[in-house]
Amino acid sequence: MNHARVLYHMVRADFLERVRRYSFLLTLGFAVYLGYAVYAGQIVVQLGDYRGIYNSAWLGCVMMLVTSTFLTLVGFYLVKNTIQRDRQTRVGQILATTPMSKPFYTLAKTISNFAVLAAMVLIMACAGLFMQMLQGEDRHVHILQLAGPLVVFGLSAMAVTAALAVLFETLPGLRSGLGNVIYFFVWITLLALGAGNVDKARRANQQAYFPDYAGLAIVLGQMQARLRQIDRLYQGGASINAGSSGNPATKHFLWTGLHWNWAILLSRLEWIAVAAGLALLAASFFDRFDPARQWRSAAAMQPAQAPPPGTQEIFASATQSAQPTVHLAPLDRGRNRTRFLSTVAAELRLMLKGRSWWWYAVAAGLFIACLASPLDAARGGVLIAAWVWPTLLWSPMGSREARYGTQSLIFSSQHALQRQLPAAWLAGVVVALVAGSGVGLRLLLSANWMGLSAWIAGAIFIPSLALALGVWTQSSKTFEALYTVWWYIGAAHHIPGLDFMGTTAASSTPGIYLVAGIVLFAAAYLGRYVRLARG
Repeated sequence: MNHARVLYHMVRADFLERVRRYSFLLTLGFAVYLGYAVYAGQIVVQLGDYRGIYNSAWLGCVMMLVTSTFLTLVGFYLVKNTIQRDRQTRVGQILATTPMSKPFYTLAKTISNFAVLAAMVLIMACAGLFMQMLQGEDRHVHILQLAGPLVVFGLSAMAVTAALAVLFETLPGLRSGLGNVIYFFVWITLLALGAGNVDKARRANQQAYFPDYAGLAIVLGQMQARLRQIDRLYQGGASINAGSSGNPATKHFLWTGLHWNWAILLSRLEWIAVAAGLALLAASFFDRFDPARQWRSAAAMQPAQAPPPGTQEIFASATQSAQPTVHLAPLDRGRNRTRFLSTVAAELRLMLKGRSWWWYAVAAGLFIACLASPLDAARGGVLIAAWVWPTLLWSPMGSREARYGTQSLIFSSQHALQRQLPAAWLAGVVVALVAGSGVGLRLLLSANWMGLSAWIAGAIFIPSLALALGVWTQSSKTFEALYTVWWYIGAAHHIPGLDFMGTTAASSTPGIYLVAGIVLFAAAYLGRYVRLARG
């Protein structure tokens, strides 16, 4: 009973602390936007030329699919900071002195993550209800049909996401920005496993178990089976279209809801068991806030060791007996000339510090591939890889000072705003130009001025986005999450309007992203000015 009480208060305190953050409000705003996107037709679930009539059954399944796909991605980045926050606030050191076990701690953090993500599922349920009223195709509300798919599928998917966030935080190699990027591909893999089993699930009538993290196979499989009964000419196929991709649905059919059976419920219970297993697995990697087990070298730990007993008293008496009078030299304004290029070089060294030889080997290989591949393949394929490889170089821009506590040193220098911020931005632009220089050189030699302008706009937009997000959020995680998703949806799929790299002539919008880069830099400048003004 005592353990249950401690667990409740830990989860409650963690949940209340998170919901007071701006990041939680932004994520809830994103959930509301997803509901609006479904209402406005920007996100559409289609089966060939068909979509369901907007009743409770159809909207419950649509909102579930949107939740299990989009919000499981965004939600991970929202909750992947719970252990790190305890570490930074020194709460972890207090918890380490208690009898609390490591499995109990990681399980409590998983449940608190799940509580935050469950709030987003509730928002999607409310959005589905409002959408049914606004669309007016069928205003008869059936709560079980509307909320059932979200509860059974949405919450189980969120449980796995919550556990993965805790696991990634306990693994030394994944708790950093690299883990944020790797999770995106884990998420893609999990969705692909479900999408690849849609036909199998339809033929088995959900009587067999399939790896279906998001519920895609079960829900879309039943929808296809129902549509085949209505239209014998329906040849199969289902999709979740975002933006302007895909042809709009021209036909409607009546979807009466999911056919529930024990196989479906047991499959979701298995995913909840997977989430519990991941939480317990995280306990085996959890360091219990022990500095000796943290991922750092012995040399870095040496200054943090406590001095021998009595050393403090000897040092204090020595310093008190001889306190030299210190006079600061006046600032020589005659020598205070701008060394902007030296500052840019220093920012580049900071960005590249710690990169191993194999990182440069991969970058060099991508450069050679850009030169050796046909121009269309290099522009539409290799460049995509070349400009995602330096993601972890760009992500600390604007937030590095907050992360390492050097604001007082850097921001107190003369003309810090006019020099350091533009130098950091220019260093990021240089990284983008060099990383994609193989394609840029090819476009220049072939006199493809439209493609070259799109390439330049992309090289300016990427570091501008990183700098603006870093300055305003004081975190590198926002850029890592947003850029990875934008890169996958826009550039990798060559969607016009979202392709900031200009990978094809049809998807190139250089003017928009050039202006966006300038606006983002101005936003970063304004954000840094506000912080300096507040002191």
